[in-house]
Formats: sequence, structure tokens, C-alpha cells
Amino acid sequence: MAATPSRDRYGRPASRRVALAPGLLGAVALLAGIALTESGGFIVIRFIASILALIIVVFAFQARHWWWMPFLLAIAVAWNPVYPFDLAGPWWVGAQYLAALVFVLAGVLIRVKVAPEDSRP
Repeated sequence: MAATPSRDRYGRPASRRVALAPGLLGAVALLAGIALTESGGFIVIRFIASILALIIVVFAFQARHWWWMPFLLAIAVAWNPVYPFDLAGPWWVGAQYLAALVFVLAGVLIRVKVAPEDSRP
């Protein structure tokens, strides 16, 4: 007997929001990072934001949501801890809010389809 694709209760192909947890964590980290912008603790926020952005890029690739990749890669580059950009002021705070919004929207909208389950005899 052939495996049938998984379906949700409404008959649509089943999918998962695998980017939701990293998206929400990234948004919380960036919003907390606004308070740490001028301190030495901001390096931790840079690590968190860039790593989670790259994780969501992988999920966007798996879901074939290519349009999220440039935004998330821009976040990974702008918040990279290896070669940090020396940005400060109100534009950087606005960028923090904008990046947090991108994290939340990507987490909610990226859905990866569930593979069909194997049929068991």
C-alpha cells in the first residue's frame, strides 16, 4: 500500500512552523539588545541574532520561501560578531526593531511541509 501524504484536519497538506521558535527567540534577543547597545554585553546579542538568522535561512530554504533569505542574510551580516559594524544612534535602534519584526514574521509565515509517513502493515 502506498504512503499517503499527511493532511491536517481541514484536508490541507500538513506543515510545521519550524522557524517559529528561533524567530521568537531572535526577536526577544534583539529587543533586549536595545538596552545593551552601549555596553559590552551587546556582543552576545550579535552572536544570538546572527546565528538564529542563519538557522531561519536554512528553514526558509527547506520551505522554498526564497524571498525571506535576503532579509535574513542581511540581519546575519549586520549583526555579525566577527567583523562588527560600528553603528549607533537612533538608526541602529530602528534597525533592531525592524530586524525583530522580520524575525517574528519569518517565524510565523515559514512553513515546512511534513514528509508523508510510512505505511505500516
